[in-house]
Amino acid sequence: MDRQLWQSYLDIGLQQHLWPDQFYTMAKTNDFDLCKQYVMNYMENNKKQLNHCQFELTKQEEQFQTFCPMIELSFEQMEQQLKELVDRERKYLSKRNNDKLIKFKDDISEKQRLTTISTSALMNNEENEYINRLITIREKQAEIWKEQLMLEIRIYCKFLPLNFDHLENFISPTDYLPLNNNQKAIEIKNKHYKIIQEAKRQWLNYFLNIYEIKIQEYEQQYQNEFIKLRSLFSNNNDTTMLNNIKESINNRINRLKKDIYNKMASFRRIILQNRQRSSSTKNVIGVSPEPYLDLISNPFDKRQWNYLSFGPSYIRVNQSAIRSKCQQETEIKNQHKDIYSKVENHLTGYPHRIPRNNAIFKQYSDHLLDYLNQSYFTPLSYKDQLISLRQAQVLGSIRQIIQNKNLIIRVTDKGNNFYIGSAGQFEQKAENFFSDTNAFIELSYNPFNEILDKVIQLLNTLRGKDLIRKWQYEQMMPDRTNCELAHLYFNPKTHKDGIPVRPIESTIHASTTKISKFLDKILRPIFDDKCKDTTIIDGASLITELSKYNKKGLLKPTTLFCTFDIRNLYTMLPQEETLDILMTFLHAHGYRKVKGISIDTIKKLASIILKDNVFAYGKKIYKQTTGGAMGSSLTLTLANIFMSEWQKKLVEEQTKTGEFYGRYIDDIFMTWNRSEEELRKLLDDVNTWHPNIKLDY
Repeated sequence: MDRQLWQSYLDIGLQQHLWPDQFYTMAKTNDFDLCKQYVMNYMENNKKQLNHCQFELTKQEEQFQTFCPMIELSFEQMEQQLKELVDRERKYLSKRNNDKLIKFKDDISEKQRLTTISTSALMNNEENEYINRLITIREKQAEIWKEQLMLEIRIYCKFLPLNFDHLENFISPTDYLPLNNNQKAIEIKNKHYKIIQEAKRQWLNYFLNIYEIKIQEYEQQYQNEFIKLRSLFSNNNDTTMLNNIKESINNRINRLKKDIYNKMASFRRIILQNRQRSSSTKNVIGVSPEPYLDLISNPFDKRQWNYLSFGPSYIRVNQSAIRSKCQQETEIKNQHKDIYSKVENHLTGYPHRIPRNNAIFKQYSDHLLDYLNQSYFTPLSYKDQLISLRQAQVLGSIRQIIQNKNLIIRVTDKGNNFYIGSAGQFEQKAENFFSDTNAFIELSYNPFNEILDKVIQLLNTLRGKDLIRKWQYEQMMPDRTNCELAHLYFNPKTHKDGIPVRPIESTIHASTTKISKFLDKILRPIFDDKCKDTTIIDGASLITELSKYNKKGLLKPTTLFCTFDIRNLYTMLPQEETLDILMTFLHAHGYRKVKGISIDTIKKLASIILKDNVFAYGKKIYKQTTGGAMGSSLTLTLANIFMSEWQKKLVEEQTKTGEFYGRYIDDIFMTWNRSEEELRKLLDDVNTWHPNIKLDY
């Protein structure tokens, strides 16, 4: 088939008296006849190779018959299997050769089109030179794009060029670690890792930016040259030729880019092979996210570590496929019940009002069950089964190591990776948090039923006095069958020295959760509207505000950017003062009622959320005496309203001088055009405004 392909090349080339540039490059000549001779020589060598292969095949056949007389397969079976193999290979080669032939014809057509354009009566040497320059610019641009793609593939395959790894030889060496202080050694090692990783990331950004700049520069060169060429044709009022030139160049470059893109698959395979063979990659610090290891040595092997590097958002593939049939049937039953009940409740409620005895629900139930059965019991391919089993084995081995070595795995705060450390040391961090904040008291009994009854009694009283409407009452009433005590867990702040912890309270089934969600739903829009001038919504809103600041002429080379955060804001909110500030905030903005609920009633509802916050941690039960639950919907809004009052003086000072002030929950950003010493003096003063509100800067 290869001979047939090259015979087609020869026939078309002789017919058109033209060869593609690629063939001239392979033949290392620009002469038509010499290139023809190259093609013919290739065909002759191909014929010799084929004859040699046939000879070797016959020789092996004779040897096989001599030394392997016992044949388990019949001749017909062998013949059938060989025919199937040959048929598959023939189809593959036929498609590949057909694609090559199409490309050959396209290259010939493109070259003919350029030849026709360049020899046109309207063309002269100057215009041909412009066309050649335009093609050259596009080819150079495509080459830069190719290099960029190759670097991106190296990043994806975690096999960067060697010059990136050289950074580790001189950046923050860790040759001298404390011998008698493991915690200090771990801290130094992780800082060393972070410094090198960030340096590599910055260097990668630099390289990628350079590629983008070069591509843009070539684009600008192309546009400039094309404008000059267009001016030459505008004198002749001939736009057809110009459009033909543009189309021809675009077609040529598009094919070139397609060829480059197609070659990236083989480049990726080569990179992966080189990475597997390379011993140097085993201890190289990469740029991809990895778990934060708060241990002196890594107890996980390469497969386990790679799996952990996928992060918390990774979902193990085909988990249900390797479970027993009994487990699958149970899962189908549970999913069917959950999905069906949600759909039924939605469609029977407002505005649909479909009766529950409608036949459409039975039809939906049957279709849903059929779909789940098909999804669960459709056989997997052998490859997918193997992947599922391997991942399950790796996950099981990780769990075993964590259990045997008494480790703990948590999601990092403000990150999307895992923290792995000693369970004992992590528990000590939690104990330090309790003692440092002094915001919790340990209870000797479980007040769950007492709190639930208190919430129900409050809602019944408010409804009985018509202080809340029926629909509001129903939205806030807890479901006794689903309620449970909240529980606390901690996420490590690996971006801070000492790795302090952030408390997260899971209140999804707590007695006050529905009240919290309801109040947050009616109060948060008020805060968002009234305090939008000093609130940072996200990174984009901050950039927008700084752009406005720049347009006012306030951004100078000497301008300081100041960022600081409030230490343990949610935990340290004074409860009674926060409720008073909520009332003051609503009064100040003209609210006596919100959604028909008086602000006194709102205070009572908010009070039970803050003051009856009880949770379990470990085998103990605690009550929060200061602040609110981080995890409760209302706590965020109350914290924002409290901070809007606390920051008033600071906002006024910034406004007087035209400086920017913005806050995103407990993170504050501001500009400063005075001395750094005056800024530190201001922050030191601000730190004394409230005993519970302390800044980290």
